[in-house]
Formats: sequence, C-alpha cells, structure tokens
Amino acid sequence: MGFILFITLLVVILALLASCIRIVPQAQALVVERLGAYLETWSVGLHFKIPIIDRVAKRVNLKEQVADFPPQPVITKDNVTMRIDTVIFFQITDSKLYAYGVENPIMAIENLTATTLRNIIGDLELDQTLTSRETINAKMRETLDIATDPWGIKVNRVELKNIMPPAAIQDAMEKQMKAERERRESILRAEGEKKSTILVAEGKKESAILDAQAEKQAAILRAEAEKEKRIKEAEGQAEATLKIQEANAEGIRMIREAGADQAVLTIKSLEALKVVADGKSTKIIIPSEIQGLAGLVSAITEIPKDVK
Repeated sequence: MGFILFITLLVVILALLASCIRIVPQAQALVVERLGAYLETWSVGLHFKIPIIDRVAKRVNLKEQVADFPPQPVITKDNVTMRIDTVIFFQITDSKLYAYGVENPIMAIENLTATTLRNIIGDLELDQTLTSRETINAKMRETLDIATDPWGIKVNRVELKNIMPPAAIQDAMEKQMKAERERRESILRAEGEKKSTILVAEGKKESAILDAQAEKQAAILRAEAEKEKRIKEAEGQAEATLKIQEANAEGIRMIREAGADQAVLTIKSLEALKVVADGKSTKIIIPSEIQGLAGLVSAITEIPKDVK
C-alpha cells in the first residue's frame, strides 16, 4: 500500500515538473504572469516556470497576418451609397501590449477600419472613389497604424478588395464605358482612313514624279541620239568633201604635170570650188589669183561682140 502511494506521488511530481517546462517555437511568443501580474515574455527556446505560481497568460503569433473584413456600407460626398470590403495585413510587434492593450484586437481593427473608411470616402465623390484606390489605401494604412500602435500591432498594408456601387450606377457606368469605346473606335477608324488617303496621295505623287523623271530621261536620250546622228552626218559630209578635194587636187596635179597653162589650172580650181560649195555653202574664200582671173573673164565677157 505504501509502495503504490509512493509511485502515485512520484508520477504526480513528474507530471507537474513536465508541465513547468515550455519550448517556444519560431515566430511565437508567450506572455507569462506570476500571481496574476505580468512577469515577462518568452521568446524562442526552452523556458521553465514555477508550478502553480507562474502561468502562460497568452500565446502570441508573431507572423504577418491577414484580416479580410466583410463589405462595409459607405456614402460618398455626392450621396452615393456603396459597399466596400477591405483586407488588412498586420503584424504583432509587442506581445505585452497585444495581450493587455485591447480585449479583442481583431474586432477592434475591423471597427476602426470601417470608421476610417467612412471618413475617407465621405470626402470623395463617386468618380474619385473609383479612381483613387492607392490614395485611399495609403490614408487608411497611415491612420490604422497610428491607432493600433498602443495595442502592439503594426499595420503593414491596407487594400480595398472590392468596390460595389448600386446597380443603377453600375448600369450607367457600363453604358458610359460602351459609349467611350465606340467613340474611340470611330476615332481610330477615321484616323486609319485619313492615313490611307494620305498614303494613296503620296503614292500617286511619287508615281507622277517617277513618270516625269522617266520622260525627262527619255527626252535627254532622244536629244543625245539626234545630236549623235547630226555629228555622224556632218563627219560623213566632211569626209566626202575631203575626198573630193583630194581627188580634184590630184587631177590638177596631173594636169600641171601634163604641161597645162595657168588659165586651165585656174578654171579647174573654180570647178573644184563649185564642187566644194555644192550649192550649200554661204561663204567661200577664193584665193586672190583666182579672183583676178575671174575679173579678167568678166571683162572679156563685157567686150562688145562687134569688136574684132
């Protein structure tokens, strides 16, 4: 009987000692009280407490947490009622303040978020509310961070998850967006037609310029061909005249070698000049000897026929 009592007492003591040993995992903290008063905060590691006297008052999660609150009704400056739901990202930075600062921290943050959101949206009109998400998020984060600092909570980020205006406002917004899309489509179509017309006109202009350049080049080639033709004809005529002159000169030389007198030679020279002129020359240079003979011939011709 005494042995069984000893064993029972030993088991109770071991169980009591085991309950006094606490291991705190990573990203957690334990708030410890002694006789109902705050003693200390245990961080990561192995810790011991005095049985019955010490107790763990609160286990605190030090990770960043997310609180998704249901939609809250708000009224804009232009008296439009809408519903907005928010998401809060927060982290506990002081375990003692978190344990003793407020009774229900999450509920307190939710109510504080709703009142802050109503205050901010009340100063904005509908259009500003729909286009100022970043501004609203920044204002709410700043306000909530200051308000939750005495509770040992730091608000890292606030996001407006969804903005739900009334059905009539949504229909009007959809019609406005449709009209805006149609207007942009008409503008784009008109700009496309304008660019197409400009490109066609530029193409016609470029084609006309190319045709004019081609015509100009053709005219230049025709003129050069005509010029080349005339040069060839002139060279042919000059060569023919040179051949005739050489032939006449050769004939005169042969007559001279045959003993002909000066009168015959002069007559032959005149005949050669006649051939050279060929009725086309406008100016002929005649040697002075031939000019004298021509004058003599004219004088003889003018002698009356009855003079013997």
